[in-house]
Amino acid sequence: MTFTMTPGLTRAQEGLEGIAWNILGQTYVPKQLSDQSMSWHATFPEGTFVPPHTHPTQDEFVYVLTGKLDFWLDGKEIQAGPADLARLPMGIPHGIFNKSGETVTCLFWVSPTRRLFDLFKAIHNVPDPGEVVRLSALHEVDFLPPPAA
Repeated sequence: MTFTMTPGLTRAQEGLEGIAWNILGQTYVPKQLSDQSMSWHATFPEGTFVPPHTHPTQDEFVYVLTGKLDFWLDGKEIQAGPADLARLPMGIPHGIFNKSGETVTCLFWVSPTRRLFDLFKAIHNVPDPGEVVRLSALHEVDFLPPPAA
């Protein structure tokens, strides 16, 4: 599928074409889309997370707007607060966790877009984490196995 960015403005409370995805309790609102990049506003309620995974074909970025996120990045733990930018290069394992006790908002983007838009459409409102992992693997996002106990 080819995505051509249209000129214009995406308003603060709106997503492209009115889209808002529910991804395992988090809300993702797409803001910009082209073949070269995709951005979305994300709301992470307290206690939600994205388990460790890799994007073998994309660089990913997370700009924290409000609150604090904990990242697991290539085996190291780091924390990001308002106005911090997390750089998550392609192929490097990373996970994102909201342990802050409050809702966190942030702006994500990836480059290039590849199959991520299609993945978010596929996993919108899917309640089973195992099914999310399975569908993600079909869309170039590979979740890591849980750590040994």
